[in-house]
Amino acid sequence: MIRHAVRALGFALVAFSSTRLSAQVKSKSASFDRRAIPTAGKTPELHVPTWTKVALGNGAQLVVSEKHGLPLVSFQINFVGGANQYEPATKTGLANFVASMLTEGTTHRTGDQISNDLQLLGTGVGTSISGESGRMSFLSTTDKFAPTLAILADLLENPTFPPEALERLRSRTIVALTQNRDRTAGIASVVFPKVLYGTDHPYGRVTTETTVKAITRDDLVSFYKAYFQPGHAVITVVGDVKPDEVKRTLETALAGWSAGGSVPAFTYPSAPVAKATTIYLVDKPGAAQSTFSLGEVGPPRDTPDYYALRVMNEMLGVLFQSRLNHNIREVKGYSYGVGSNFAFGRGPGAFRAGGEIVTAKSDSALIEFMKELRDIRGPRPPSDDELAQAKASLVQSLPANFASVSGVNNSVASIYTQGLPEDYYKQFATAIGAVTKDDVVRVAQKYIDPDHLAIVIVGDRSRIEGPLSATKIAPIVWLDVDGNPIPNKVTP
Repeated sequence: MIRHAVRALGFALVAFSSTRLSAQVKSKSASFDRRAIPTAGKTPELHVPTWTKVALGNGAQLVVSEKHGLPLVSFQINFVGGANQYEPATKTGLANFVASMLTEGTTHRTGDQISNDLQLLGTGVGTSISGESGRMSFLSTTDKFAPTLAILADLLENPTFPPEALERLRSRTIVALTQNRDRTAGIASVVFPKVLYGTDHPYGRVTTETTVKAITRDDLVSFYKAYFQPGHAVITVVGDVKPDEVKRTLETALAGWSAGGSVPAFTYPSAPVAKATTIYLVDKPGAAQSTFSLGEVGPPRDTPDYYALRVMNEMLGVLFQSRLNHNIREVKGYSYGVGSNFAFGRGPGAFRAGGEIVTAKSDSALIEFMKELRDIRGPRPPSDDELAQAKASLVQSLPANFASVSGVNNSVASIYTQGLPEDYYKQFATAIGAVTKDDVVRVAQKYIDPDHLAIVIVGDRSRIEGPLSATKIAPIVWLDVDGNPIPNKVTP
C-alpha cells in the first residue's frame, strides 16, 4: 500500500510539474514574435597563433605552436610532395598502399601489437599520402606524448610490409574499385580527370585494378626508401608543450631517422589543349540519377588571382545560396545539391561544377548549368549582397580553423606543404576584402570558358541521350566506365 501511495504521489508531482512548465512555455511563446528575424551573432575574431621554427639535426624542419588550455598535443610529420612526384605512372595506388601498410608491422611489433599499444595509450596514428603531400599524425594527452611518439618513430623507421597484409589490402582495394564502378559518382570520379588531362599527366591518372595488381612488395620498399626522408619533412607540434622540450624529445625519439632527401620539384607536363565543349556520356543502365561534372583545366595554387577566384567561386557554387545551388536545387528542384570548386594544386588543378541530377531533368539541368557559368562572366555580374556574403563567408569561417589543437596544426602544416607565405592567415582577410565585383567578372572570364568545357555525364543513356542532344549545347561522345571512347558513337 505504501509503495502504491508513493508511486501515485510521484505521478502527481510529475503531472503538476509538467502542467506548470507547459504554462510557462505558453506564457513565453505568447510574448515571442516569431516573425522577427533573429539578429546576427558576434562576428568571430581571428586569432592567428604564433610558432617557432628550427631545423633538427637530420634536416627535418620543426614547427612548434604553444596552446596550453588543455593537456593535449597534436603531432604531425608532413612530407612535401606526394604520389604525383614519387609514384610510377604504371603503379597508381602505390603511395596509398605504402601509407596504409605502415601500421601493419615493424621489426619490433606486429600489426596487432601496434594496435594494442596505441589503444592502451588512448590514441591512434594516422598515415596518408595524397597527390602532393603526405602525413603521419596523432593526437594525445600531454603525458602520453613521448610514448606515442616512440610508436610512430617505430612505424617510420622500421616497417616490414608483411606480404600477407599486402594481399589483404590488395583484395580490399579491388573490391572497393568494383563497388565504385557501380555508382554514377564513382564512375565520374574516374572519367572526368582522364578526359581533362589524359593519362600522361599525373592529374589524369587514377587507381585501377590493373595498377593495383601490378604493385609488389619490392615496390613498397622502394617507394618507402625514396619518400620517407627528413629532407622534405616538416614536423608540426601544437598544444601543451614547450618548443625546447619538444626538440629534445624528437631528437631522441627520431635518432635513427638518418638525414637524406630534399624537397621535390613540382613540375608538371602541359595539360592537353582544351577542345570545343563536348558532352562525354557514360551509360549506367537503370541509374536513378545522373552525375554531372563540367569543367576545364584551372590555375595552380600560386596564381595571383587566387583570392578573386575564391570569392567568385563562393558565390557561384560553394554557399548554400550560391547561384548554382539556388537555381538548380532550390528553384528548379533538379537536385539535392550542386556546386563548384577549383582544385588549386601545385600544378594546374581542375575547375569542376556538378552534382547529382534527377534523371528526367538531366537536359534541363545542363541548360541551367551553362546559363549560370555564362552569366557570372558578365551578363549577370555579382550584386553588392552577393559580394558581401561571399567575402563574409570566407573571412568569418577562418577562426574556426584555430579552435582546437588539431585545427591549428592542420592550418600551420598547410602553409609548408602548399608553399604559402608564413603570414598567409594574417593577410587573408585583407586580400579577400580587396576583391571587387570587376575582379570577380575578370577571373570568371579568364578561367571559365563555356565554349571549351568537358561535360562528363554518367547516367541511363536510354533516358537522357535524346533530351541532351536536343539541347544543342554540344555534340555527345560515348565513353565506357573507364573513360575510353566507344568507336563510332557520336551524337551531333
